[in-house]
Amino acid sequence: MSTSDKITIHTLRKRKSADEKFAMLTCYDYPTAQLLSAAGIDTILAGDTYAEVCLGHSSTLPATMEMMVTITAAVRRGAPQAFLLGDMPYLSYQASIPEAIHNAGRFMAEAGCDAVKVEVDRRLADLVAALTRATIPVCAHLGLKPQSIHQMGGYIKQGKSAECAQRLIEDARQMEKAGASLLLLEGVPDEVARIITEQSELPVIGIAAGPACDGQVLVLHDILGFQAGHPPKAAKRYTELHPIMVQAFKSFRQEVVGGTFPGPAHSTPMAAEEWLRLKDRLSSSTSG
Repeated sequence: MSTSDKITIHTLRKRKSADEKFAMLTCYDYPTAQLLSAAGIDTILAGDTYAEVCLGHSSTLPATMEMMVTITAAVRRGAPQAFLLGDMPYLSYQASIPEAIHNAGRFMAEAGCDAVKVEVDRRLADLVAALTRATIPVCAHLGLKPQSIHQMGGYIKQGKSAECAQRLIEDARQMEKAGASLLLLEGVPDEVARIITEQSELPVIGIAAGPACDGQVLVLHDILGFQAGHPPKAAKRYTELHPIMVQAFKSFRQEVVGGTFPGPAHSTPMAAEEWLRLKDRLSSSTSG
């Protein structure tokens, strides 16, 4: 990999300046990262949604530092050229600034991230500034913040009233002033996202935030139809893997139970002469 191939924050800023959109997906493992790379997805979020879509939790809150650093490092190995955003899990940065710097540093040093994502508003501007001073690029996640669902009362769209929208716009300005390198807007009205994107010099990533953002991110499992049921409104299904995978599992079971798998093509018999020698040896051993 040449240095010029690596996607960096400067690459994303150039894309914003040129009005070139970029597509980001979540990823949680090495082989999927390789697939994303092969498909030209060069911005990746190793998201704490791992706790939901891979571990079966009802929210992102059970994600831990150890699990997030482990999966993020795997994604980096699978997509070394991508811009990799590490998602700092619940309580890895809220307790204190020194702890936040230590944990964010692990994402950078151990997992090879290009930036870390933290769910913030104006109350955490000092945190963003401190991480930036510690040479850690920050993506400030604004709007609907999944780690704050209990405080928000659920997955509720933010910035719907004029007053709340103005506060969100001001929060974005404060994050930029504090030194954030990127913004991520989730669950905000299209008009609000457009204002923030147009006013900010930072690349702005959207999810359920309309088409005006510089980049768009979705959860990998949502676009693949990996699980049964309807995807979130903001997501689009590009394929339906659930029935395909279920059928593959059924076919495997049926062939094993029916005795047709493994067949000759999937077996490794001994050479005829070695099989005869083995039988002779076993016969001699038994008779002796």
